[in-house]
Amino acid sequence: MSESLVSIIVPCYNQAHYLDETLQSVLNQSYRNWECIIVNDGSPDNTHEIAKKWCDIDSRFKYYHKENGGLSSARNFGLDFVKGDYIQFLDSDDCLDKLKLENSLQSFNSLKNKDLKIVISNFKMFDEDINTLSSPYCDLKAELFNLESILYQWEDSFTIPIHCGIFESSLFQNFRFPENLRAKEDWVMWVSLFQKTNKIFFKDEPLAYYRRNPKSMTKNENLFPEFIKAIEYLETILTPKEYNRLSVVLISRFYKSSLDYRYKLALCKDSNTYKLGLFLKKMALKIGVLPFFKKIFQRLISFKFISNRL
Repeated sequence: MSESLVSIIVPCYNQAHYLDETLQSVLNQSYRNWECIIVNDGSPDNTHEIAKKWCDIDSRFKYYHKENGGLSSARNFGLDFVKGDYIQFLDSDDCLDKLKLENSLQSFNSLKNKDLKIVISNFKMFDEDINTLSSPYCDLKAELFNLESILYQWEDSFTIPIHCGIFESSLFQNFRFPENLRAKEDWVMWVSLFQKTNKIFFKDEPLAYYRRNPKSMTKNENLFPEFIKAIEYLETILTPKEYNRLSVVLISRFYKSSLDYRYKLALCKDSNTYKLGLFLKKMALKIGVLPFFKKIFQRLISFKFISNRL
């Protein structure tokens, strides 16, 4: 196997409690010719101490500190220091299978795939225990890895965790993550790279491990404004035809979601549980115990909504 250097970029912000496990998965790699660029994005926790410890353990770990600028800024910072022939992104709460680099480099180096620019592996999920893996949140298939699917099916049929990919470094010579985006920057990256190349290979093995983190930004914040910013950015790199079609696809998707919500809401309002709740609310208002019954009412509605979905 060619001794190509792989640069692994690990941006860190407030995830120090996961960082040991993430960096251990890098150290465990069966392929040895790598460098790991740890970027502390002004994290207020003890990321500095943990990162420095790993640099003492193995000189292939490189540590940098910068002022907080967000995930895109941290990844761009790391890109400015890479020396590798290939680039592997790894968020500080996720992990790699020990064969991730070796198996991906085998694909790059095989004769039939000699012109490859990107190798994408499958993935599995875990919560706190990496030894207990579960099925991925979407079904990745080779036929999805084209510009049209990335543009028009993203977040509807699938997304690709960024650490599933290993990329030829040349792809990033003229690309940097938009630093005004706090989310959806990975979608922008995939669109931009798929515009440049169709030399992509899907290795249908779960070589990336995605942590199901209940405190992640994607689960706890309204990211719709970031979605709009991403759409505005894509307008600058898409053809008018591509952007117009994307607009129609997204409008249709949101319209369908709105119809589904209104239909479920109508079913809920027509239920005996909802009507009973309204009656109890009126009675509670009359006798002055509305705050207490509001809690009961909300729980009844929530229970009924979940039951309808099941």
